[in-house]
Amino acid sequence: MRTSIATVSLSGSLTEKLTAASRAGFDGVELFENDLLASPLTPEGIRARCADLGLSIDLYQPMRDVEAVPAEEFARNLRRARHTFELMRRLGAGTGLVCSSVSPLAVDDDALAAEQLSRLADLAQDFGIRVAYEALAWGRHVHTYDHAWRIVERADHPALGTCLDSFHILSCGSDPKGIEDIPGEKIFFLQLADAPLLAMDVLRWSRHYRCFPGQGGFDVVGLVRHVLRTGYAGPLSLEVFNDVFRQAEAGPTAVDARRSLLVLQEAVGTAGLPAPVVPTGVAFAELVTSDTEPVSALLAALGFARTARHRTKPVDLWQQGEARILVTTGPAVRRGGTRLAAVGLQSPDPAAAAERAEALLAPVLPRRRDSRDAPLDAVAAPDGTELYFCGSDRWRADFDPVAHNPAASGVRHIDHLALTQPWHHFDQAALFFRSVLGLHAQESVDVADPYGLLRSRAVTNDDGSVRIALSVGAAPTDDTVRARHVALATDDVVAAARRFRAAGGRLLPVPANYYDDLAARYELPEEELSTYRELGVLYDRDAHGVFRHCSTRTVGRVFIELVQRDGGYRGYGAVDAPVRLAAQQAVRAVTGG
Repeated sequence: MRTSIATVSLSGSLTEKLTAASRAGFDGVELFENDLLASPLTPEGIRARCADLGLSIDLYQPMRDVEAVPAEEFARNLRRARHTFELMRRLGAGTGLVCSSVSPLAVDDDALAAEQLSRLADLAQDFGIRVAYEALAWGRHVHTYDHAWRIVERADHPALGTCLDSFHILSCGSDPKGIEDIPGEKIFFLQLADAPLLAMDVLRWSRHYRCFPGQGGFDVVGLVRHVLRTGYAGPLSLEVFNDVFRQAEAGPTAVDARRSLLVLQEAVGTAGLPAPVVPTGVAFAELVTSDTEPVSALLAALGFARTARHRTKPVDLWQQGEARILVTTGPAVRRGGTRLAAVGLQSPDPAAAAERAEALLAPVLPRRRDSRDAPLDAVAAPDGTELYFCGSDRWRADFDPVAHNPAASGVRHIDHLALTQPWHHFDQAALFFRSVLGLHAQESVDVADPYGLLRSRAVTNDDGSVRIALSVGAAPTDDTVRARHVALATDDVVAAARRFRAAGGRLLPVPANYYDDLAARYELPEEELSTYRELGVLYDRDAHGVFRHCSTRTVGRVFIELVQRDGGYRGYGAVDAPVRLAAQQAVRAVTGG
């Protein structure tokens, strides 16, 4: 099916928005009136620009407060509409959107609304234009799609149809099954948006919190299935009002938007994509640093051994149990920072995984490769993290063994990875990991941060062998303030922490108030509490088990977490995150790093 996006969904000038939509692969756009008014281009210039970019103008919007008004007010509306229709003819836009009235002058009279919309459609028809009538969820008298359709049906005009908007339908709790009673040819346009499930005024919800399909809590897929059963043959179009998207760069947002529609079309059966190839484990985490000494000291204290060196690149392999960390010597980064730059994912079919990624607009990254190097494809997540598809341990053949003296501390494997996101990438990241990698997204969690709120959402495979926690601050901030981390699984976190400290490692100190509260919440033996106080071990329980964890001091923008899961605990210690974040900030304030 053809795809379209409303210009209001993207940031920047109209030219920037159109360019971003075209590059992302959209077929058309909904042109928002404000974008035209602010553009230095004439309507003819906008039409030509769209044609050059391969875009059609599928909808011009909005016309407001048109119907069910007194005669003198409607006469003014017709004068305004004549100007709009002439403008649309110059633009080459064949369909205009009329929103149900919110005017205090509007009356609750379906017969009058139908009569005035019919007269509006008469005028539109003179210009070769169709009118799509949409029920706003906060409309004064018409706020459901079935009510809007009854008025359109009553008007019975060939140039008048309805526009269905998933947000307005689903936010009101309307049953979308009734859509199937509308003839497909009378559905002139379909606008799609998802949204998180929030308890708030619907107008504020709509204007600030919409997101792309698959990023929220609405059943957009189910709604589209109902629409397609009518025979609707128009475009799937995105109309998303979102404060974050409208501040973020237009190009990546447009790509994310297009990806959401590809996944939606896959779900409803109108587009075929390569099947998801779900990763089965974490092959490695890669740290990039300009100074390997602090990283090497940290890993050695944790019991890792430097087991191999890449034949042609400045990359060392450190290993303990099944946990592998690559340390790459690279250029200095902001804040002197060692950073978690890449993740190797075990894949049952790396070629198919890469094919899926490319079909979803995540191209394989160019890579300088020696003729002897194992083929290893990678794609970039929205935040730039490189994700490698590893089919086996063949990639390890690129490394030459080095002498080592392991001093294992009980680490078994990588339990999870925590990737802080740039402030505008949270929803993009969740959709990316779900759609491209086939991981399951858990519910979002809000965590108190010393400087605001932190949103966190984990994505996992079925057995938990791949766990990635995505987090972002609630407002634009310096991304380097919050560190990423690698969590290492151990059967005895206390013993691992003691060995780490005995080897010269420094654990994150935790305030005594935390342990006073812990004693009040759980009946833990005093000796156990004393041990936790000594080492800075944090403690949590859920319905499935117990979680004990502690953190190292931060090196650059990375720290290591030692974790012990008992009894099937499924979380990540979110209840303890505010304490850990505050403790890290306190250390940073003293050390400056």
